[in-house]
Amino acid sequence: MPNDSSKRLLSLDLLRGFDMACLVLICPVLIRIFYVINPGQDSFLGGIAVQLDHTPWEGFTFMDIIMPLFLFMSGITIPFAMSKYKKGTLEADHRFFLRILKRVAVLWIVGMVVQGNLLAFDIHTLKLFSNTLQSIAVGYAAVAVLYVFTSLRTQLVIVALCFLAFFVVFAVSGDLSCPIGTNVAERIDRAVLGHFQDGVSWTGGHYVPGADYHYTWILSSLNFIVTVYLGCLAGYILKDEGSQTAKLRKLLLWGVVMIAAGLALSPLMPIVKRLWTSSMTLFSGGLCFLLMALFYYVFDMLHCTKGFMWLRFYGMNSLVAYFLGEYVRFDSLIDSFLFGFKQWVGDGYIILSSAANGAIIFGILMLMFRLKVFVKA
Repeated sequence: MPNDSSKRLLSLDLLRGFDMACLVLICPVLIRIFYVINPGQDSFLGGIAVQLDHTPWEGFTFMDIIMPLFLFMSGITIPFAMSKYKKGTLEADHRFFLRILKRVAVLWIVGMVVQGNLLAFDIHTLKLFSNTLQSIAVGYAAVAVLYVFTSLRTQLVIVALCFLAFFVVFAVSGDLSCPIGTNVAERIDRAVLGHFQDGVSWTGGHYVPGADYHYTWILSSLNFIVTVYLGCLAGYILKDEGSQTAKLRKLLLWGVVMIAAGLALSPLMPIVKRLWTSSMTLFSGGLCFLLMALFYYVFDMLHCTKGFMWLRFYGMNSLVAYFLGEYVRFDSLIDSFLFGFKQWVGDGYIILSSAANGAIIFGILMLMFRLKVFVKA
């Protein structure tokens, strides 16, 4: 997003903040609350608890929207951040490609730190492609180049071909039902990434494949591009000179159409987030459009911001929020001050500890916001 505050979308900052707050604050605390109270699976609270965990294979939960929404919002920023290159105000020369390369490198390296075991400095445990930030890097780089150098029609054609290519590979391989553990996307990851694949462990001097690891990245990158481009289309809509009402209607229409298309495709290819299947791409993209429409309506049209502006702490430093929430732990600091509560709260201490961890991250992000320190890739 540009620095010109008049061009910033408050709704986008708050939606990004909501996404990150769910990931690093709200959901972790709720998960531990439900763990302690242990509600029955068939109860109302048990139904809520299920939504706070990723679907084991087919289906979709609330927690499953976090990653697609992150990718989607990275696409929204492209028409705003890259419009000067598109219009020719800035020449798309080597500096443009260096900008893209820098972003990819930062996202990739931070992703390897968070989930690739980079800081272990052990080649046996290193994972090359295993993280949300790396999927954003792939999608953002492809869509940014398409946006700057091609027309809208060409963009739609190329992205549609990415979507179809993923589907066709599954169809040709006979894996449209997405069999767990044996589908073509998992076979490609094992062949390309080898022992650098996430889930593979170094045990007893040998590499041991992870029996329960079924996320895929290589073939799924085709649909990562699609998800980021759906965000770019939302960016086109939001940057348009039309009325706010017209923009809202377009966002809602795209959302409903994408969800319907995803559900219509799901009997042929099921919704499986771990593979980023075609039906999941459409379904989650539709949800992202609807969430963007909701936040746009509430915050940019109605200006109902009271009680929500704290989300900017997460939204305007989302990379820091993600890194702190997913990688950094403050357990020693927390235990140093709160260990005495264990005798009174018992199992509830994990709730207290999680809330304290979230509070520390919140405090860091709030301080950075107050000092106007914003870290971007």
